[in-house]
Amino acid sequence: MADAKVYDSDGNVKESMTLDGPLFNSEPKPHLLHQYVKGYLNNQRQGTSSTKTRTGVSGGGTKPWRQKGTGRARAGSNTSPIWVGGGIVWGPHPKCWFAPIPKRLKRQALVSAFSDKASGDRLRIVELPALESPRTKSIHEMLKKHDLLNKKILLLDEGKNENLAKSCRNMRWLVYKRSALVNPYDILWADCVLMTPGALQKIEEVFGN
Repeated sequence: MADAKVYDSDGNVKESMTLDGPLFNSEPKPHLLHQYVKGYLNNQRQGTSSTKTRTGVSGGGTKPWRQKGTGRARAGSNTSPIWVGGGIVWGPHPKCWFAPIPKRLKRQALVSAFSDKASGDRLRIVELPALESPRTKSIHEMLKKHDLLNKKILLLDEGKNENLAKSCRNMRWLVYKRSALVNPYDILWADCVLMTPGALQKIEEVFGN
């Protein structure tokens, strides 16, 4: 059984919690994680790169010089790809890279990612400081107490929390997400996953079945 430490808002360990169920206690499957990450990153591609072929660049129409007698190579158009300013051969054009990821693959990758993080001290249950208004300093101090500054952190909370979201958005290596919207790539990206007790309950409710 995997265990996770529970921390109070001051960064002190309150207790150790046992994480039940296959979501945190399965054997990680690297090949599934690799397959999911490839598909996920492919789906992030915008596909808007575009180049002009010889039909799209300006110019052309008139033969640059006569066919024979000039001593120069034969040329029929200044839009030729071998000319400076000519068209691009085999260049990229707008394309849709999206390919749906099977739900079963995403589910198995999520289980593997959570189980991998739970295998060490890389998944912690934390109580967040009270935020009556957006305050990045409070979150910074919390991470400092956990000795997690300058590390990639994924912070999961149960529902919408505007004050928390605005407090986290100015920190470069901190990503805040609602627990029900987490994906395997987010978990693998982070060096440590922090989640509130409510977030843990929501994750077990949504993904634990």
